[in-house]
Amino acid sequence: MDTLPVSLPMLTLGVTLLCGVLAVAGVLAYASGRAQRQALVDRLTAAGQTGAGRQRRFAGVDRRLRGTRFGRRVELRLAATGLDLTPGEFVVWMAAGIGALWLIAGSFLAAFFGPVAALIGLWASFAFLNWQRNKRIEKFINQLPEISRVLANATQAGLALRTALAMAAEELEDPAGAELARVADRLALGHSLDEALGELAERLPSRELVVLVTTLVLSNRAGGTVVESLRNLTRTLEERKETRREIRTQLSQVTVTAYAVPAIGVGALLLLDRVMPGALDRMTGSFLGQAAVIVAIGLYAVGFFLVRRLSRIDV
Repeated sequence: MDTLPVSLPMLTLGVTLLCGVLAVAGVLAYASGRAQRQALVDRLTAAGQTGAGRQRRFAGVDRRLRGTRFGRRVELRLAATGLDLTPGEFVVWMAAGIGALWLIAGSFLAAFFGPVAALIGLWASFAFLNWQRNKRIEKFINQLPEISRVLANATQAGLALRTALAMAAEELEDPAGAELARVADRLALGHSLDEALGELAERLPSRELVVLVTTLVLSNRAGGTVVESLRNLTRTLEERKETRREIRTQLSQVTVTAYAVPAIGVGALLLLDRVMPGALDRMTGSFLGQAAVIVAIGLYAVGFFLVRRLSRIDV
C-alpha cells in the first residue's frame, strides 16, 4: 500500500517528460520542414526569375498580374507556348506594341485607324500566343511516336514507369523533353501519375496525347502488358503522323489564301492613300465613311475565319 503513492508521482513525472520530449521533437521537425519548404520555394522562384541566366524585367507588374485571374490565364497560355516570358513582360510588351500601332496607323493613314489598329494589335497578340501554342503542340505530336517507343523500351528493360518518364525527358529534345521533365518533377514532389499526366494533357491538348496518357494511366492503375500497348500505340501514332502531314500539305494553299485576303485589303488602303493623298481622312471624316470601313473590316475578318475554319480538318 505504501508503494502506490510513490509510483504514481514517478509515473506522472515520466509521462510529463515523454510529452515534453515529443513536443520538442515535433517543433523541431515542423521548423525543419518549413525551412526546407521555404528553401525549395526560394530556389524555384530564383530559377523562374533568372530564366537561363536572364534577368527578368517588370517584376512589380508581374507580381500584381499573377494575383489576378487575367494574369493567371496569361501565365497558363505562356506555359503552353514554351516562350521565355513572364506574364508581366508579355503584358508590358503587348501594351507598347499596341501603342506603337495606334500612333503609326494614326500618323500614316488617318486618326480613325488608330483605335482600329490597336484592337487588331490586341487580337494579334493573343493570336500569336495561340499560334505558338499550336506550333508547340504540333511539334510535340510529331514526337509522340518516339516518346512511346522510348517508354516501351524502358519498361521492357524492367524500369518503372516513373523512371522511364524521367529517362525519356533526358533523351528527347524539346518540347517533349521539357514537358516530360515537368511531369518527372511533379512525380518527384509527390504528385500521382494521373495528376502529372493530366496536367500535361491540359497544357498540350490533342487526341494523340490523350490516347497516350490514357494508356499509361490505365496500365499503371490496373497493370497489364504495358510494353505491348505502347508498341501498338507507336505504330498507330506513326500512321496518324503521316496522315496529318499529307493533309497539311494539301491545305497549305488554302491557309495562304486566308492570310493573303486581309493583306490585299490593307495594301489597297495604302495604295489609295498614295494615289489620292488625304483620301482616307476625307473618307473617315463622316459617319457613313466610318461605318463603311468598319463593315469592310468585319467582312474581311469573317472571310478570314471562315476560310481558316473550312481548312481545319481534325484527324
